[in-house]
Amino acid sequence: MEITVNTLDAPESSTREDPKNEATDGDIKLGLHAERLGFQVRRLHHLLSERVAEAFLPYDLRPGSLTVMVLISANPGYSQIELSRVGNLDRSAIVTIVDGLEARGLAIRGRSSSDRRRNSLFLTPAGEKLMQEMHQLAMATEQPLHDGLTPEEYDRLFELLEKARVLVTGAKRKGPA
Repeated sequence: MEITVNTLDAPESSTREDPKNEATDGDIKLGLHAERLGFQVRRLHHLLSERVAEAFLPYDLRPGSLTVMVLISANPGYSQIELSRVGNLDRSAIVTIVDGLEARGLAIRGRSSSDRRRNSLFLTPAGEKLMQEMHQLAMATEQPLHDGLTPEEYDRLFELLEKARVLVTGAKRKGPA
């Protein structure tokens, strides 16, 4: 038995009345996701990540390598676990990334003097140099944002994103109301 659905007979969705729900990505309407900040942030993150991944192809490093190098540089001596928490990276992923950085002479692991089970991470001078180079490339991938936003809007975007992160972090700790 074959079932045919005539989309012309489908009932009108009540979401069509809300202009926010008319937001589109090409020909596809976003529907209720047009109202979700998380969805919009994820879409932007995806676009920026694609641009960064393409810019980093010549380096032949795992995704997340720049994040790990920046965090090590800013926090020399911190452990992989501490950096994975701050960078929102999977612990096993950070181990693999640090293994690769270490194999290329970009980072070193040292034993903590206070806890021999803990690895302290440091960038080598070559790692610092490469991190700076990759950071400049990553910043260049965000040029459309610099071109399209005023300096005040750009700064405000950062302020609002950080405020949202703090609010969600606080809500996560407290749990649902």
